[in-house]
Amino acid sequence: MKELANHLGLSATTVSFVINNSPIAESIPQKTKDQIFEAARQFGYRPNFFARSLRTRRSFTIGVMVPEVSEGYAGTVLSGIEDHLLQIGYFYFVVSHRHRAALIDEYAQLFVDRSVDGLIAVDTPWKRKYEAPVVTISGHNGHNGTTNIVLNHKTAAEVAMKHLLELGHRKIALIKGQEFSSDTEVRWKAITEAAKKLGAPIAENLTVQMVGDSPSPQIGYKATKKLLKAGQNRFTALFAFNDVSAIGAIQALRESGAQVPSDVSVMGFDDIQSAAYQNPRLTTVRQPLRKMGEIAAQTVLKQIGQPSAHHAKNVVVEPELVVRETTGPVKG
Repeated sequence: MKELANHLGLSATTVSFVINNSPIAESIPQKTKDQIFEAARQFGYRPNFFARSLRTRRSFTIGVMVPEVSEGYAGTVLSGIEDHLLQIGYFYFVVSHRHRAALIDEYAQLFVDRSVDGLIAVDTPWKRKYEAPVVTISGHNGHNGTTNIVLNHKTAAEVAMKHLLELGHRKIALIKGQEFSSDTEVRWKAITEAAKKLGAPIAENLTVQMVGDSPSPQIGYKATKKLLKAGQNRFTALFAFNDVSAIGAIQALRESGAQVPSDVSVMGFDDIQSAAYQNPRLTTVRQPLRKMGEIAAQTVLKQIGQPSAHHAKNVVVEPELVVRETTGPVKG
């Protein structure tokens, strides 16, 4: 770094800030940064990772746990985590546990053995005391010292139910999340409270719970088939646990001869990337999933850098109703 600094007529401190992606480097002009990186390439300079780790006592690595990696919830959150960690110069490991408790324990220890500086657990039950800072996303039951990034489910339930009620729907079917999902009970409680507050009681025979850990629309399809088979108290709207299950529900409704939204309105949850490109385009409650991932990455790095500081137990993010083409007024 001294050779680079002398060659460029800069201080070694400035070169160090830029090479190591320090937050202070944001105040350094981009032209200067470009000159430093160009000189580093010219001289074949590369930071020594092991020397850096020994000096700072960090591995510059984060462990990330997700239930599975697909186009839905976890994949979008992961993209936000990735964006921030890459920008800061951190490496990360990703493991998927498929909601198996034994794998969660095994991977947690594996990350300790790999000397990760911190851990981010996405939609993963977390009650462990850990050797490194931990941030959970939709954990809801974090251990003391853990920060949880969570959606305001109360507001999410209210805006969704209010939208359907304003369209005239009173017979609303509900697809509940799987038992193992961290958000299932919290969201269900919010929905039942919102329905009671808005004067729209939930019919037990119009409620079905998804079964299985597949990330595909198949489980939403099967849940809707079950609702249709019951045949009692025909519903005019369906509120699905997530967008993936809503996509499966629409297929099941089409096969039954029902049109969306003229016969049955369908609402999803999450606003995954493909929701806006379905046919018809999916009405949904948007979780800022990418933002939640970015906040988690920022938070865990802050805890790594300031281990003795006080850190919030919960960081609450707000939902947004996104009205597209799968919801409409009740017939007649």
